[in-house]
Amino acid sequence: MGDVQLSFVEHLEELRRRLFISALVVVVASIGSYFFIDFIIALIEAPARGLDFIYISPPELFVAYMRIAVICGLAISSPVVLYQFWKFVKPALNKREQRYLLFALYMGVVFFAIGVSFAYIMVLPLALEFFVRIAAPGIEPLFSFAYYLGFVTSVLLAFGVVYQLPLFVVLLGSLGLVSPAFLRKHRKLVLLGIVVLSAFLTPPDVVSQVMLSGPIMLLYELSILLTVLITRKRRKKEQEEELEYIDTDTSG
Repeated sequence: MGDVQLSFVEHLEELRRRLFISALVVVVASIGSYFFIDFIIALIEAPARGLDFIYISPPELFVAYMRIAVICGLAISSPVVLYQFWKFVKPALNKREQRYLLFALYMGVVFFAIGVSFAYIMVLPLALEFFVRIAAPGIEPLFSFAYYLGFVTSVLLAFGVVYQLPLFVVLLGSLGLVSPAFLRKHRKLVLLGIVVLSAFLTPPDVVSQVMLSGPIMLLYELSILLTVLITRKRRKKEQEEELEYIDTDTSG
């Protein structure tokens, strides 16, 4: 009983150490990001294509700068945070589970980056251009920088998170929890859910919602295709193992 308690205490100590390292790296990265705030703001403003921004309260710009620094700090330190998470959970996993987790972490970062890049390069400029064009004659668009930052952050985050869909479905398929037939059968229900999710995740405008839901639908179809390939591979492996077992049993 004492050994179990000691092991539990050591487990908590290891968790505390990993969390401390992660938090420290985030803080350092956030502080470092603030020294490049002008360059970062130029990147944030680039999709707006020359629009002028205002701030409507004394602390608004400073708070926006702090938010930018923290967001960049989280992004920069994410590899270290993910590594600390991996080192913490690795001892509790077998070899197969370790491979699945490494695959999920790596591909999760890749798909998140793809989603953010697509939103930054394609969605944001088109959405902002649409909002400017719908202004009636005599109405000049004056965007608060804080609101613009919130808009950009929500769009980038929404696309980054939703682009995890293929990874999530593939992992379920590799574990045998979903099948291609199941995914096809519930396609209409999933597509409806995608539309609702897009409306929830993006700012309340049709352009952002359509530009998010469209790629997600394509990603869902890609997920079905990948699940088909994984299911075939898994069934082939099971058949080979079954034949090997029969041959061994017959020879014995």
